[in-house]
Amino acid sequence: MGPIPFNNSYARLPAQLYTRLEPTAVSAPTLIRANHALARQLGIDADWLQSDQGIATIAGNHIPAGAEPLAAVYSGHQFGSYNPQLGDGRALLLGEVIDVNGQRRDIQLKGSGPTPYSRGGDGRSPLGPVIREYIVSEAMHALGVPTTRALAAVTTGDAVMRDTVLPGAVLARVAASHIRIGTFQFFAASKDSEALKSLVEHCLQRHYPQQAASDNPALALLQAVIRAQARLISRWQLLGFIHGVMNTDNMLIGGETVDYGPCAFMDEFDPAKVFSSIDRGGRYAYRNQPGIAHWNLAVLAQALLPLLHDGQEQAVALAQEAVDEFPALFEAAHLQGLADKLGVAEVSEADKPLVDELFQLMSDEHTDFTLTFRRLYDHANNPQAQVGQWFELPDSFIPWLSRWRKRLETDQLTAETREQRMRRANPALIPRNHKVEAVIRAAEDENDLAPFNAMVERLADPFELDSQSAEYILPPRPEEAVTRTFCGT
Repeated sequence: MGPIPFNNSYARLPAQLYTRLEPTAVSAPTLIRANHALARQLGIDADWLQSDQGIATIAGNHIPAGAEPLAAVYSGHQFGSYNPQLGDGRALLLGEVIDVNGQRRDIQLKGSGPTPYSRGGDGRSPLGPVIREYIVSEAMHALGVPTTRALAAVTTGDAVMRDTVLPGAVLARVAASHIRIGTFQFFAASKDSEALKSLVEHCLQRHYPQQAASDNPALALLQAVIRAQARLISRWQLLGFIHGVMNTDNMLIGGETVDYGPCAFMDEFDPAKVFSSIDRGGRYAYRNQPGIAHWNLAVLAQALLPLLHDGQEQAVALAQEAVDEFPALFEAAHLQGLADKLGVAEVSEADKPLVDELFQLMSDEHTDFTLTFRRLYDHANNPQAQVGQWFELPDSFIPWLSRWRKRLETDQLTAETREQRMRRANPALIPRNHKVEAVIRAAEDENDLAPFNAMVERLADPFELDSQSAEYILPPRPEEAVTRTFCGT
């Protein structure tokens, strides 16, 4: 294996889609962590990745053979307001590789210095957001959620000025691609049909090749993205994950979660929960995420109108029909996920009152989202131990539990299948906000990466439970609770 076996395709698209430039060098890069398993999957020599040359590559101080660094341009709706030009303001696509499964993957440097799209920013990232994204993106992967991945991270030896002076860092991020709804918006707004057609063809071949031969490629792409986003958002909801900035420039065409800025997992269940410090109106609250995804997909459909049909009226009809499918697709994915969490083959219409009552109880009693469902797994499969040693449901749940057990008795699932499905649907561990914050504080204030490494390693298996896991399982004490998260830009 060579250092990085680049095989680039985005750099072959029309030049107006990006600006070619090299990252800005840093003074003293030092490795934070290298993801050896992911490196091997990408065909990268893991030993090289943590060598001096590998560290220099991640920091932006060395451009390896085959790399074609570029910053992509896009626009987007941010909190509902359209910004006509955004783009990679602190990131560069280093290049692409074909992984061991034959899948094309981007390698992007995040925090690599200013670009033409930085809008006056420094193009850098503080250490804290890099650590947060490394922890949460890798945890999301372990939880089975489509996501960008963390290949490696380095400190830069340079200070970054935000509200205070912070240590700088760079993250090497891996994605199926970094093409966003906002990418299509930018070229639709500029009426660049060449770029739009190139993007549609590229995305179909790259992400949805089974639809690439469609008679209406733009419609095929729109429908595929809608299906992928319905599955993705249902996974977020089933895990109590709140993204925090569901702008159209933060929704990837490939259906992966991207940009872990002010994201957080709920502790106590609250449908109106918001963490992001900039989401003052609650636009991206937990309960709003499916509706926001639907809205964003309508924006994508609007951008594709010129390619859907030569006639405006027919194009709008095709777009509307496609977008109108999202609620049913989301509900189907969400109900199947709830069935797995509750240990039944499916959630029927007759089951919905039972489901609604559970969430009402969780809301009324402020029970922990993750541990409530994991405790149901215990009750259905192994009531002797598991999270019951740390967490028990309030007495108010007893009547509901009785009705739920009766429902299980009438279900067609075997005990073995129920156990397997419930275990995979109900993790014991998530990246608790207060633990992530403690890890960041240790790294920034004490230059201590041991808590970070320990957390990454433990969250790699979020479904397994042992007596040593209490610090990662337990919700925060009142004084530890994190109520606000920040972008870090």
